Amino acid sequence: MKSHRTMELLAPAGSFDAARAAVNAGADAVYMGGPLFSARAYAESSRDGAASGRAMAAGAGVDPERAEDMLMEALGFCHLRGVRVYMTLNTLMKDREMEMVGDYLTPYYEAGLDGVIIQDMGLLGYVRKHFPGLPLHASTQMTVTGPYMARMLRDYGVERVVPARELDLKEIRAIADIPGLSVEVFAHGALCYCYSGQCLMSSCIGGRSGNRGRCAGPCRLPYDGDRYLLSMKDLNTLQSLPELYLAGVDSLKIEGRMKSPLYVAGVTSVYRKYLDRLYKELDAGGVDCLEDPAVRERLEPEKEDLRILSEIFDRGGSTDGYLYRRNGADMLQLRERPELRIRDEDIMDSLKERYLRTDRRLRLDGRARLIPGERPSLSLTAVRGQLPERGDGTEPSVTVFGDQEVALAKNRPMTREELMDRLSRTGDSGFFIEHLDIETEGDIFVSVGQLNALRRKAQDELRKLILSGFCRDRGAA
Repeated sequence: MKSHRTMELLAPAGSFDAARAAVNAGADAVYMGGPLFSARAYAESSRDGAASGRAMAAGAGVDPERAEDMLMEALGFCHLRGVRVYMTLNTLMKDREMEMVGDYLTPYYEAGLDGVIIQDMGLLGYVRKHFPGLPLHASTQMTVTGPYMARMLRDYGVERVVPARELDLKEIRAIADIPGLSVEVFAHGALCYCYSGQCLMSSCIGGRSGNRGRCAGPCRLPYDGDRYLLSMKDLNTLQSLPELYLAGVDSLKIEGRMKSPLYVAGVTSVYRKYLDRLYKELDAGGVDCLEDPAVRERLEPEKEDLRILSEIFDRGGSTDGYLYRRNGADMLQLRERPELRIRDEDIMDSLKERYLRTDRRLRLDGRARLIPGERPSLSLTAVRGQLPERGDGTEPSVTVFGDQEVALAKNRPMTREELMDRLSRTGDSGFFIEHLDIETEGDIFVSVGQLNALRRKAQDELRKLILSGFCRDRGAA
């Protein structure tokens, strides 16, 4: 057991493939938009719901097929691997849209959505009233800059605050010290030139509102010739993880729901590496070890990892944002964008192989009983520490039985190796049987078909049990 707290690594997912990449690269949680009300309306997860959105706007109700959408699929994939999923409902709402929220949110709520990120105070009150038990997160666009508003939101039912991005470490600490409230900060990715993302320039110049999820990106355009006077460098806090930990941060958020799965995989994997390295030092020396120069040197990012981050995406350098300052010209891109360049394909291929082509799997312990004259049985149990704790302190576990009794072998008996091979196969189930005990007596025979059916039945039942543990009933709320 760890004697120290940990910081959640929260990754963006603008598509199901990006969610997979985040999970495979070590994210503790992902955030993504559904078909409606997301501040990234052009992310794939939002585009796929366009038809549903039009139907709702026309008063036709919720498209019954939306239960198959990307966010619902991501809930199952992530929960099976112990990863939380937050929905972004972070646009400003129009009055007529409030009528849609109940039907829109219900399927995700019942499937075990882990939280919603909200900007609109009216929506916050609605969700608090009609979806009890659903964690509420205050978006950075609420512009929480200090303890006063943070306490007000906590008292209103908010569990987590994402403060304005312009706060320094001391100001973040003041909010993190508030009892009963967790703090999430942006750790990596794009920065807005405007205050806390509340841009009106997009509406005035581009005719599309960033507060309605349709930012036209006017700050990324050149002004005064070829100079990018409003384009911020991307945030990179990899070297500041100890400071963020000491400031009481609970969640580190990677920006990028418009970015590719490869970007998500690369950034998430690098931050996962250094968070784990930080925890290793804390395990060995406690919080005081972070004052040790030798420890800090071991936590310094390696050049190769910094290179991975720059190869994946480079907008003309990076910045540590406002953690240590108010502002500065060195936070701006200023210079002309770099010409199209050939990225290091070895780095790209390595990321693709490790995180885009191979899924993270839930590790299981198994026990099979194959005794002549008895129906065969197979028990599967999730290895401890991968899933949220259950109320009874146990891990999800199932035991299933075959339809036919185990027979004595008349000719060639089944070898232990054959039994192990058949019962350990997991395919694309999302599981990996780490250890399997087989109890048997004498020379036995069980058909290959029965062994396969027993294995599939156990895996299906365990999957249902795990996912059912996340579900909730909206009832009459």
